[in-house]
Amino acid sequence: MNRFTSILHDQKEELEQFNVTELCPRREERLINLNSHLAQIVIGVRRSGKSTLCQKVLMESGVRFAYVNFDDERLADITASDLNSILQELYEIYGAFTHLLLDEVQNVEAWPLFVNRLLRQHHRLILTGSNANLLSSELVTHMTGRYNEIRLYPFSFNEYCTFRHVDTKSLSTKAEGLRGHALNAYLLQGGFPELMQDESLNPQTYVQSLLHAIVEKDICKRYKVRYKQTIYQLANHMLDLFCQERSFNAIARDLQVKTVHTIKNYIGYLDNAYLLRPVKKLSFKSGERNNARKCYAVDLAFIADRENAIQTGNFGWRLENVVAIELMRRMDKAGQELYYLRDGRNYEVDFAVVDSGHVTQLIQVTFDFSNPRAKLYNREIGGLVKGAAATHCRNLTLVLMAGEEGDLTVEGLVIHRILATHWLLGQS
Repeated sequence: MNRFTSILHDQKEELEQFNVTELCPRREERLINLNSHLAQIVIGVRRSGKSTLCQKVLMESGVRFAYVNFDDERLADITASDLNSILQELYEIYGAFTHLLLDEVQNVEAWPLFVNRLLRQHHRLILTGSNANLLSSELVTHMTGRYNEIRLYPFSFNEYCTFRHVDTKSLSTKAEGLRGHALNAYLLQGGFPELMQDESLNPQTYVQSLLHAIVEKDICKRYKVRYKQTIYQLANHMLDLFCQERSFNAIARDLQVKTVHTIKNYIGYLDNAYLLRPVKKLSFKSGERNNARKCYAVDLAFIADRENAIQTGNFGWRLENVVAIELMRRMDKAGQELYYLRDGRNYEVDFAVVDSGHVTQLIQVTFDFSNPRAKLYNREIGGLVKGAAATHCRNLTLVLMAGEEGDLTVEGLVIHRILATHWLLGQS
């Protein structure tokens, strides 16, 4: 008997327990092309639903596929030489199959060579991974032009509403009110699928365990980090400072780390593991662009339920975090990037969407704009007007939790005011 037989049989039985009719549909499903000769690679933070997404797409398509999950402690010590034995055992278990799902494949050293060989043999491959380095280095080197990247985040607000059976279409007073109620809950709970599916889970225990797995497995083990405590301190520090601009030099001083280079590397690791999503400052000066950062949590559960977290009552920041992640989720095209604008104390714009080097949209986010005082009005509206002058962008949006919707004309510029519930649901 192959030494992998019982493991792969166990994984097959686990797979067969899925009932796809009970799963929430997700927008990324349409991005997976099962007819392509390119490897379809779904990446994102741990527990965001990558495996479930791929399994759902494969099951609903009716294709014959095999499955192996490398995030299994019984496969922790396998090497590249074991991969062919696993492939042979998969054929014995599943019979002839046309598609192969390799889950958390980055856990195996030299996996790109194995994947590349399968692609040359015209296998249809679907891969998942929790580390962006899966694409940024290894795939560029070993699989140039042979993969299709799909990024998956935890549930969006739209998916949250679908899962909670919240009406996203009706214009009635009741429906609008219930959507607002759902958004308040989403700003507190975040969108990790498991936390919503299993109410017996303790959110604090779940989030702390997830944070530990990300730091230990996706960062320290992968990058052979010597100072684990510094990584943990940095992760918690940046999550406490979500939505706030901070320079690498300032972070190094905050944590009493001697070299800024170490801070830059460690933030890169947190970004690659999809725990943090840094946003650069939009500037023609490369020094400003490369030193200043705002960091957003990949999901608000890391803000609300992290152990020893500094709880903030600033729901405006939580809403800004949700809008940041939603903007990243919507960026399907190559060449699209997200920045923020800031000119000292003169003005600030929360988000600048850049497409192929051109600023295509400026977005401000504010919580309560129902009766704005002069200071709030000047900060939000004035920021958009000054940002438009600096970037020559006339596509201006103000996303608000409370306040009046509709176009507002200021100094010849049209500013689109839209409720956060409508914007997050893709409604104009």
